[in-house]
Amino acid sequence: MIQQVANMVVPVLAMLGIGFWCRKKSFFDERGLEGLKSVISRICLPVVLFDAFFRAQYEWRTLAVFFVVYCGFGAALAVGYGIRRIAQPYQKFMPFLLSSAEGGMLGYALFGVLTGKQSGFATVDLGQTIFAYTIFLATLKKEDGAAASAGGLVRNMIFNPCFIGMSAGVLLGALGTTCVLESTAGGAMLRAVIEMIKAPTGALVLIVVGYELKLQKQLLGPVIKTVLCRLLMMAGLLLVTSVVIFSIFPFDKQLQIALMILYSLPAPFIIPLFARVGKDGEYISTTLSVQTLVCVLLFSCISVCYLL
Repeated sequence: MIQQVANMVVPVLAMLGIGFWCRKKSFFDERGLEGLKSVISRICLPVVLFDAFFRAQYEWRTLAVFFVVYCGFGAALAVGYGIRRIAQPYQKFMPFLLSSAEGGMLGYALFGVLTGKQSGFATVDLGQTIFAYTIFLATLKKEDGAAASAGGLVRNMIFNPCFIGMSAGVLLGALGTTCVLESTAGGAMLRAVIEMIKAPTGALVLIVVGYELKLQKQLLGPVIKTVLCRLLMMAGLLLVTSVVIFSIFPFDKQLQIALMILYSLPAPFIIPLFARVGKDGEYISTTLSVQTLVCVLLFSCISVCYLL
């Protein structure tokens, strides 16, 4: 079993290490990093999301998971506001580091490494993605002093390539066109293109994450408090979600693993993109870095659970 776990964990660590090494050796600068992230976010991830949701199973269980995950992250955000004073003087953005998850840039990559396919993660990611583009983003903009109108939130969603890919996958998958489309010559060619784009995506995502790993020693006090609070809340959400879902529907090991990965992920990496973080920027980046390292450690434990 140790060898099997190593086969899953070592590639993740290797890609993170390569990304970290690329920054240390200046193989590419911040402009190069932004270009790589644009390729991932505008091309690779939309294709990954489309394929995952296109192949996902749509049933009552999917709707139940969506509802529980969405409400759970909402509760985590509310609790974050209640306890954020413990992260002084960085309490402004603490609630956002305790809620939602980085499913797109990390969740699918880790789930794919573990199971060999990514569609199973779509069931748990749907609620997280919708939450991130609604309550999470609206609250973040309000905290930043900007008015978050319903129209603005809708525009943020419908013009985002990842949301477009997800929506197209949900629409076609829910309509039951998967088998029909893939039985045609055009569908076979489309499948080949999708697989070509998907193949390097996980590695590229992990390289970017590794490149951005930065630990600021002077911030470790509030950072550790934030990370521990998130761990406790995500453990609680995993327990509650599992009990609710599997008391209604039969136990499904793959869904359980997907939930475990979801609640082990760091907070969304989009926080600095949608808010003027100012002096809190280093606190946010250091917290996300530590959360990512903790996520990799938890991934090792999840790998053992998957193999049992």
